[in-house]
Amino acid sequence: QHIFGHEIIADAINFEMSRGGQVYFVCNRISELPHIESLIHQHVPDARVAIGHGRMSPDQLEKTILDFINYRYDVLLSTTIVENGIDIPNANTIIIDNAQNFGLSDLHQMRGRVGRSTRKAFCYLLTPPLSAISDDSRRRLEAIESFSELGSGIQIAMQDLDIRGAGNLLGAEQSGFIADLGYETYLKILSEAVHELKTDEFSELYLPQSEGSDLTTWVDDCVLESDLPLYLPEEYIPGNGERILIYRELDSLTMPEQLQSFRRRLEDRFGKLPKPVEGLMQVPLLRQQGKSLGVERLVLKGGVMTLYFVSNLQSAYYRSDTFGRCLTYMTKHFEQCRISETNGKRRMTVSGVGDVLQAADTLRGILECEA
Repeated sequence: QHIFGHEIIADAINFEMSRGGQVYFVCNRISELPHIESLIHQHVPDARVAIGHGRMSPDQLEKTILDFINYRYDVLLSTTIVENGIDIPNANTIIIDNAQNFGLSDLHQMRGRVGRSTRKAFCYLLTPPLSAISDDSRRRLEAIESFSELGSGIQIAMQDLDIRGAGNLLGAEQSGFIADLGYETYLKILSEAVHELKTDEFSELYLPQSEGSDLTTWVDDCVLESDLPLYLPEEYIPGNGERILIYRELDSLTMPEQLQSFRRRLEDRFGKLPKPVEGLMQVPLLRQQGKSLGVERLVLKGGVMTLYFVSNLQSAYYRSDTFGRCLTYMTKHFEQCRISETNGKRRMTVSGVGDVLQAADTLRGILECEA
């Protein structure tokens, strides 16, 4: 990445010409192409320059490109037409003027026009001083610099999505808040919104296929809230990035054998699990059990566990065997259980649940009840 300057341009063109190569010079303003052509002639007198852009007649543009391929020119001065599949192995330097005005995918495509042979290729991004360009433009330039290895297209696509945001599902509007949330959180929120529409507003179109059976999935996820110490201590895993990766991996585990394998790896790398981590290891199982019981939110505070069931009180869930198990458990443990409804939310409280192990045992007991 460079600030526009005659020396930079001249050095880049002279070097490529010295090894018998050719140069792409990209400027997306047709009106400025003649000015840049005279600038190149002034500082690199020996350079043979051809101009190409979309307003030329097809025959004229084709002749220009063919002459460049046949090495009748050293520099192809053009608009972004070069990103549309031109493959010229002898062209291994590309100079992009006002690179801050291009999208990340455009920069990636144009950079890919060089380096298509055995020669080392160079891509020059010419910009005003960084202090004079926007934050998004600077992030695009940093991304194109950072992801330069072969196969880095997926990282560039993700960075582009993060910078620009994701499109409106039902229209052309662009929503940039994904940059604040992160891609995975955005997908999770999107999934929750779709589930809410399917179970509430359009519930008659998406009736459970096996109503009342154990195979019915009544909720997409079970959110856990607790005042217990459930976390990875900094003194146990010092690195912030490492802790975040471990949180994310733990959140994706659903099977007991996966948790056991995860526990062994943690102990092998960081030593014996402290108490907050022991509790944290039970969270995925607790959430999975809650999801199986149709619990949207599970609150574990002050020795009381509160299960918030499916929000839609007209849902077939309340006629299912799954909810029947909850009622059966309540009648068997009526001294510590109570079902209530407040503000359209139906919930069951279970007292005497002091930690996540007891909570997991309680949910297991509910799942084992006969409806």
